[in-house]
Amino acid sequence: MSPEEIRVPADAGLRRSLARLDGAGETGGSGEPEIDRGRADELLARVAWSRLAEPGDGLAGELLRALGATRMLGLLVSGAGAKRIREIAAAAGASEIGTRQLGAGLERWLPRLDRAASVSDVQRGVAAGMRVLLPGDPGWPSFLERLGEHAPTLLWFRGDAALLSAPSLAVVGARASTGYGAHVTAEITDGVCAAGVTIVSGGAYGIDAVAHRTALAASASTIAVLAGGLDRPYPVAHTSLLGRIADRGLLCSEMVPGSAPTRWRFLQRNRIIAALSSTTLVAEAGVRSGSLNTAGHAAEMGIPLGAIPGPITSASSSGCHRLIREYGAALVTGTEDVLELLRSAGGVPPGELDGGGESSREPALHRRVIDALPLRGARSCSEVARLAGVSPDEARGALAELELLGSVERRETPGAAESKWSLVRRE
Repeated sequence: MSPEEIRVPADAGLRRSLARLDGAGETGGSGEPEIDRGRADELLARVAWSRLAEPGDGLAGELLRALGATRMLGLLVSGAGAKRIREIAAAAGASEIGTRQLGAGLERWLPRLDRAASVSDVQRGVAAGMRVLLPGDPGWPSFLERLGEHAPTLLWFRGDAALLSAPSLAVVGARASTGYGAHVTAEITDGVCAAGVTIVSGGAYGIDAVAHRTALAASASTIAVLAGGLDRPYPVAHTSLLGRIADRGLLCSEMVPGSAPTRWRFLQRNRIIAALSSTTLVAEAGVRSGSLNTAGHAAEMGIPLGAIPGPITSASSSGCHRLIREYGAALVTGTEDVLELLRSAGGVPPGELDGGGESSREPALHRRVIDALPLRGARSCSEVARLAGVSPDEARGALAELELLGSVERRETPGAAESKWSLVRRE
């Protein structure tokens, strides 16, 4: 492969695919997206680098910042050695990089150098309705600059990319959350949503899912940052939830389509969750919870950090207690505590974060599902879906959100094929 082969060929199909993938692209007079040669080269090069380097690869990040993705990829393709790349990078103002360090980097990257695979990544992204943003694009979140050379090479996304720069709260916590953890997370998240703040989390089981579902239930904005490709929902059980987030909020990832979410990628994903947020809240966490990793990233970047306390006998809250005791996390007992942290983060006018009163928003889907429940007694999800005129998936999602908001409750009957749901009677 010659250095010229990394450039976008005169293949009309690939050029159209790159134009459709370009999240900062423009539409021509024909209504079709357009892309110039330089932009196409840069986009394809960064797609390639998002395959070559694992998330958080600081060496790759430093070289891309100094030389640009296209030039650095050209050096790789041309077979330039570590010594030559070191000289070119030093001349371009890169930090001091050792030849041995560069040699190790080349050993990591070269086995993944595959132009056909990168073209396939573009095509799969377009087929799945994804778009990408590059550093320096108008919509690129400046918050990610906090990560320095560990910032993502690009972001693949589905949904409203404008949310990346909105005032936001990261809500993270245990996957195996308790009833207490879910309840306080839903209550505080709902109050923060009423103040117009975007909720950022990782789409996982437990606290992540509670935060996302509460935001959706409140008709608020939410962002899910995934550890794998956006066309590979994880966990699979959250496929419907992640789809709704993409429709009404934003899904994003630094991983190419089809990438598996590995343990390392989960830990690196956490740095993006923290960096995108004005404040990070750990709702419930044990001493080994991955959410403590997110808290660590937030603390390193100087992002306000809060933690919700739990019973002193609960192992599920021991991580939160440690954050408060040893890492200076603010003790959070309600919505106002979180709003105060958000105000302290700066850049958000205080008047925009008034959290008084309950949210009066009630999505139409919720209204239809509530109307399908009897004033007394209970109905199954399938019955609710039929009476409300919605799909079973829509009914399940709405009932889960309404349960978090305290409007409905699940009734389990031993031996029954499915649970039944009833309205919560308010005195």
